[in-house]
Amino acid sequence: MAKQITTAILATPQPARHPQPTVRAQALAHLIFERPDLEQAERFLGDFGLQTAQRDAATLYMRGTGSAPYCYRIHHAKRSRFLGFGLALASRDDLERIAALPGASGIEPLEGPGGGERVRLTDPSGFLVEAIHGQQAAEAMAHRAPLPLNLADETPRINATQRPPIAPPEVIKLGHVVLEVADYQATCAWYTHHFGLIPSDVQVLPDGSPAVTFMRLDLGDTPTDHHTLAIAQGFMAAYSHSAYEVVDADAVGMGQRVLREKGWKHAWGIGRHILGSQIFDYWQDPWGDKHEHYCDGDLFTADHPTGVHAVSPEAMSQWGQRMPKSFTKPVLNLAAIAALLRNLRRSPDLTLRKLITLARMFG
Repeated sequence: MAKQITTAILATPQPARHPQPTVRAQALAHLIFERPDLEQAERFLGDFGLQTAQRDAATLYMRGTGSAPYCYRIHHAKRSRFLGFGLALASRDDLERIAALPGASGIEPLEGPGGGERVRLTDPSGFLVEAIHGQQAAEAMAHRAPLPLNLADETPRINATQRPPIAPPEVIKLGHVVLEVADYQATCAWYTHHFGLIPSDVQVLPDGSPAVTFMRLDLGDTPTDHHTLAIAQGFMAAYSHSAYEVVDADAVGMGQRVLREKGWKHAWGIGRHILGSQIFDYWQDPWGDKHEHYCDGDLFTADHPTGVHAVSPEAMSQWGQRMPKSFTKPVLNLAAIAALLRNLRRSPDLTLRKLITLARMFG
């Protein structure tokens, strides 16, 4: 099987870094949602470990303990949906370069904590991307220090016990967002071309076609998270999950305890990923959207090469619960079925054979 995969890869275009991107994004700034109930959204996110930065009747802004003024923006609307996300740029010149792209908005004020300016774009899968610059950093909030661990060869904790507080884990920052798309190659290429994202790892199907790309920021010699954006082959554009860094594994575990006691729905975990290495735990918000606590993720510099791996349920975690079938099961309503039929006709990346292969792998 490994030989077949390697041979097929040579004939299959893989997501690849662009030699001269329009700009190089510096950070994943925020996510953008619409929700019919801001109070319920604030309650879940507070139990999850985010802090309220600002709220009025129309918009809710949530933040972590880091210097980002907010990392989660929710607009009040009749129905629930994920709109997109913001990417921070290094300079106003970069913002002007993005504003010159086809279909981009002009430069306009960015409302909310921190201010700044933005340019709005739509990626090939229809997600909103806000390129931002000039947002003022917030004062970082205190969070507990990582717990000292007694290891076999190193025992820093003598005559002392471990008693982390029974409270929502303090989210430090927004780490990454994962999207499902029908137009896989075009969407991956758009982010590598226009925002300089680098594929860290690509997971491929048995025929060699790419199924998931984990992409990181290009910060040169500065280490950055294994992935800031991940794109998975699906039959329609959809939000998969977003991930939030906490200080240590005890914070991940305490998050599970608190969220269970509060009555929220668990999705998957605790475990450790293979690609990215994070210790993880996933929870669903009131609208079924998945949110991940994580710690101890991999950090790469820009020169680290792209890895290629076979995709399978077993390739998702090193230890812990096997990924449940419910984690990737789509909601098959009339709109989703219509999107499936439409995208099977028009998308060059989507075939019935590929869908059957994915369904067999992940249920």
